[in-house]
Amino acid sequence: MQTVREIAITLIIAVAVFFALHATVESREVHNVSMLPTIQPGERIIVSKIAYFFGDPERGDIIVFHSETGRQVDLIKRIIGLPGDTVEVTSRTVFVNSSPLEEPYINERPTYTLAPYAIPEGEYFVLGDNRNLSSDSHAGWTIPRNDIVGKMWLTYWPPQRWHLVRHYDLQVE
Repeated sequence: MQTVREIAITLIIAVAVFFALHATVESREVHNVSMLPTIQPGERIIVSKIAYFFGDPERGDIIVFHSETGRQVDLIKRIIGLPGDTVEVTSRTVFVNSSPLEEPYINERPTYTLAPYAIPEGEYFVLGDNRNLSSDSHAGWTIPRNDIVGKMWLTYWPPQRWHLVRHYDLQVE
């Protein structure tokens, strides 16, 4: 009887741990080049689904979100603009609220322009780190807060690329 009870307790704990992990983190495989050089195609990442439970997304965070483009796929991009910000791309530079962003993480500077774009309340402006090969907010769309799945936490595959993800603090004046 004691053994059955111990097995039952072990199984209950294992199920509880499984559901707790499933509710808080998620594994994803990267399929596109929009976040090069930060994230490589074929890498596997862990996304924290509770990262924004106690706080709001911040400029510089790399997020996974549900696509608004009609495809049934989630995307990975970096938050550039917050609700109420104005984003502009000119002279190969991204400006937020008229301040140029210092972006050491990008693959190359943008070759496109974007007229000043006011971000609606409850929405986020996102760009891929591979600016010129990314389908992102420079195409005229933003991400509703409710569509954000979570914040990228780490890369775990392949093993030689294992690292905690750096989220830049993109402060503007």
